[in-house]
Amino acid sequence: MRNRLSNATLNQLPKSVLRPTYDRAKVTPGILHFGVGAFHRSHQALTIDRLLEKGLANDWGIVGVGLLANDFKMRDALIPQDCLYTLITKHADGKQDFQVIGSIIDYLFAPDSPAKVIEKLIDPAIRIVSLTITEGGYSFDRATGEFDPNTPGVKEDVKDSTKPVSAFGFIYEGLKKRKALGIPAFTVQSCDNIQGNGDVAKKMMVAFARIKDPEFATWMEKEVAFPNSMVDRITPVTSPEDIALAEKVLELSDHWPVPCEPFFQWVIEDHFPLGRPPFEEAFVQMVKDVMPYELMKLRLLNASHQGLCYFGRLSNYVYVHEVMQDKLIEKLLRRYMDEEATPTLSPVPGVDLTAYKNQLIERFSNPQVLDTVARLAAESSDRIPKWLIPVVREQLAANRQVKLSAAIVASWARYDEAVDELGNPIKVVDPLKDELTAIAKTQRENPKAFIENKRLFGDLASDSRFTDPYLSTLANLHKIGAQKTLEHLLS
Repeated sequence: MRNRLSNATLNQLPKSVLRPTYDRAKVTPGILHFGVGAFHRSHQALTIDRLLEKGLANDWGIVGVGLLANDFKMRDALIPQDCLYTLITKHADGKQDFQVIGSIIDYLFAPDSPAKVIEKLIDPAIRIVSLTITEGGYSFDRATGEFDPNTPGVKEDVKDSTKPVSAFGFIYEGLKKRKALGIPAFTVQSCDNIQGNGDVAKKMMVAFARIKDPEFATWMEKEVAFPNSMVDRITPVTSPEDIALAEKVLELSDHWPVPCEPFFQWVIEDHFPLGRPPFEEAFVQMVKDVMPYELMKLRLLNASHQGLCYFGRLSNYVYVHEVMQDKLIEKLLRRYMDEEATPTLSPVPGVDLTAYKNQLIERFSNPQVLDTVARLAAESSDRIPKWLIPVVREQLAANRQVKLSAAIVASWARYDEAVDELGNPIKVVDPLKDELTAIAKTQRENPKAFIENKRLFGDLASDSRFTDPYLSTLANLHKIGAQKTLEHLLS
């Protein structure tokens, strides 16, 4: 059995594997991060590691926090490894880079001890609390965008946050105790794929606080910074093959390495009252206004992911690069981006949109990343309303076509019937799975059933400019299948 990756075994790594050259014992915490998944480790943690290598962030080490019951798996992977892990960057030409990341210096499993997390939150050294808790973690109503106090975790913390279970509860308690102790408020930095992620975080967390203590909510609104940001790096789920590959190359065991593509982008609104790491020294863009960048990314990359995953799964593809070999789906994405998404975008400083869209097709087509259709199709009820529906609404407001966007929504509705064209079951992963699958299974009798869900679609079911192409595509998906539907749609 191989020795395990740890501080003690770093010197055993082959020379080809990059590893921390800085003294990890001298790195002190400055960031507490909720949601230490693969993306955080391929993106934000990498950024801090780059700065540590330059001697620029010794007081900005990351303390990771797992909130969910299932996060014990990350605890058990990271703690025995001194929170070290391997980042595997997979290039389209087959080249692979291996780097051990050392910027996470501690990991707390919140269900084990909420008090330890709160203790860390009130530490004056913690000046940034960052988040990758997914779209569903922000507790907003998908149709209205308003705070929903009844989501799991948040509902419990609304009643009693003295032993928090959600990020909302922890941040509330941490800020309240810091205020009482005269410690300045930390900055809350959202790193999730949500338009105006900082604004959303502020709106929802202040609304949460207002239910519990209106006076404190007012203070929070004035004193706590919530900078917006845009993040981008395709990071698939770690596979058994990735674990075996890491072990072979490292000659050590790493229980949870992270694969990713070479592309990296992080654009951040520069608003950090207690200071920040020098992000710009690690390929991060610090700007006054993130919105043009985030709209570009959400409506071109993320919405295109939705465009390919349902048609891809209905066409029996497993991997994203396989989908991209289908010229019909590639054509769908290019036309969606050019004809419907791009007209809703403002000019993006320093970005050639045509080149950006071409680069997206190249990134999706990388055969080495092995990103799965299933990953992109997960949590759709949190994604479609935030990434694609805004495109629909803006196009309709300008009296422009939504044929392709409507077709993507129809492919989701057909996918959510949970059975493919060969009669095989589809495993739908979604917080609203039971509700949406039940509705989808009625739509052969009531074709509008899926889009009549006002929580997700508002009043779109009453707008024929959207429903006509939606119903046409859904009918074709039922009658002639995904491939012939695409032929008809794109002819």
